[in-house]
Amino acid sequence: MKDDATVNAGDIARLAGVGRAAVSNWRRRYVDFPQPVGGTSSSPLFSLDEVEEWLRRNGKVYDVSLADRVWQGLRGLDDDLRLGETVAWAGTFLLFLRRDPAAWRDLEPRADLADRLPAAVEAATGDLPGEPGRPIGDPALIRSIAELAREKGPAEAFEYLCERYVETHSRRLFVTRPELADLLARLVTPDGGTVFDPACGVGTLLLAAHRRAPGRLRLVGQEVGTAVARIAAARLLLGGASGRVAAGDSLRQDGFGGERADAVVCDPPFNERAWGYEELTGDPRWEYGLPPRGESELAWVQHCLAHVRPGGLVAILMPGAAAGRRAGRRIRANLLRAGTLRMVATLLPGGPDLWLLRRPDVGERPPSQILIADASEDLAVVERAWAACRDDPDAEAPPGCRAVRIIDLLDDEVDLSPGRHRPAYGGADLAAAFSAVRDRFREVTSALPHGVPEVDVLADAPAPLPATTVGELAKAGLLTIHHAPLKLATDDGELPVLTAEDVAYGTPPSGRTAPEDGLVTLEPDDVVTGYATGEVTARVITEGGAVLGPQLNLYRVNTKRLDPHFLAGFLRFASNAHPPRGHSGSSRLDARRARIPRLPLADQQAYGRAFRELVLLEDTLRETAALGERLIRLGFDGLSVGHLRPRG
Repeated sequence: MKDDATVNAGDIARLAGVGRAAVSNWRRRYVDFPQPVGGTSSSPLFSLDEVEEWLRRNGKVYDVSLADRVWQGLRGLDDDLRLGETVAWAGTFLLFLRRDPAAWRDLEPRADLADRLPAAVEAATGDLPGEPGRPIGDPALIRSIAELAREKGPAEAFEYLCERYVETHSRRLFVTRPELADLLARLVTPDGGTVFDPACGVGTLLLAAHRRAPGRLRLVGQEVGTAVARIAAARLLLGGASGRVAAGDSLRQDGFGGERADAVVCDPPFNERAWGYEELTGDPRWEYGLPPRGESELAWVQHCLAHVRPGGLVAILMPGAAAGRRAGRRIRANLLRAGTLRMVATLLPGGPDLWLLRRPDVGERPPSQILIADASEDLAVVERAWAACRDDPDAEAPPGCRAVRIIDLLDDEVDLSPGRHRPAYGGADLAAAFSAVRDRFREVTSALPHGVPEVDVLADAPAPLPATTVGELAKAGLLTIHHAPLKLATDDGELPVLTAEDVAYGTPPSGRTAPEDGLVTLEPDDVVTGYATGEVTARVITEGGAVLGPQLNLYRVNTKRLDPHFLAGFLRFASNAHPPRGHSGSSRLDARRARIPRLPLADQQAYGRAFRELVLLEDTLRETAALGERLIRLGFDGLSVGHLRPRG
């Protein structure tokens, strides 16, 4: 690989395990800190080799993995505006490695590798959309990508590169949040058939559908950018999915005219005024009315409906304003009258909303009501409501969701905003809910003053304790390290799965999977680390039986020599002092180099008790905040509608 890879300040911070402020401080304090070799004054780029040399010279601990070197090598080939083309070609090459390993073995030893490789890659990957992109001309970098594929596997190697690409272009690329992508997939993905995403981006929603029904779906998508479309297609194929991605503007240049999928998932761009209003005025897709110029989202809704079969489902994310803007009221009314729009739910504080639609069968009687929910505090509200009313839209709505009569919505506003249609409680239901939440709130808050661990506060910090590393503890037999599989077939199996969110929030295992090779079963006193809320969390398992979920690491300790709570506390500190590279949480976190004090077991147990009390306090505060918000909402509702009355 050429020695001209570059890094920015954020990259340097990750490599050295410090914050960006520390890197800025180094630039000011040290006259020998490397000078920028590119970029801009606000976002300078530095030579990776020079940065490494400076870190070594100044005794700074750093770690440049093979994956990091490959990434920096790709990024150093050209400016960031063309980075998508480079990443797309890397994905194409990784797909070539997977499909034709014999051809790679023949090419790899040759001196003219960079010249011969593009034709071989194109011949093996002709099903990817658009042009092959800009081939990498550096043989050393090509070989490093192949080595990374051997180390991680082609699919995982490309997932890492995609994570870094999305992170670098976070202001240009919008990626659906993982929990929302999984929710949409769970709601509408069939057991078999075709799933379509007309604004697929890097393939997030289609991959979520694939995880829901692996090997049983045909996945098709379209994305306006050729490089991004190629990235999405490569991710799908490397992940074992079957399907096709087209490049082009879906509204103006529909790449799947006449295609009728079994389900459509979509997270379209919001608030686009230049979506094609003038040239698409007479388009046959506008079955429910011509979308106003400022209502591009209603164009996407009807585009999705045009691509789903009768009886098929559409799950589309929408801005909250789309449920009540005056300009779109005629289309919303037509969707309601036809029985097409079945549910509107707010998913996160401030949005987006989820619209669930079903293309009616010919002659089907439209339902008399629509489900409206605010699931910003609990996404499970959406699934419970949809499970109860999907097959019988006139069924009684479950708690947390409101069934609103369509005839009551067909007024001058046709406002479907969940905030205007909060679930109505009966007097007894509201009183019982308020009483239960109030009693639990009092119970939890009464324990708070006693939740702070008893510790001695020292005026001066003592000398550092003698320390070892997690890796050395493993070599000495005090613990063993286990990693979860990268992917699991989720949600439809018999085994409970501990997820990264469960570890972060201290909740019971929330995932499900089927038995397969490579699963790691949890045992009491195991220490599990995860990265789901912006920082590393480490927890000690109290009940065994569940399996370890993706992106989690497990440390199984010899409790006769090592206290698990002591280990968890220092793992959490060390990992957040040197956070995992990539903030998306999907990079593997391995704390082998984390430093752990060498202490007798009795002293470890004293530290462990203090750490355990801090974790309990953290969980209690989190529950207190959630209970307080719910208590306030129930109180306002009850007092406002008369089911609660202030005492005189």
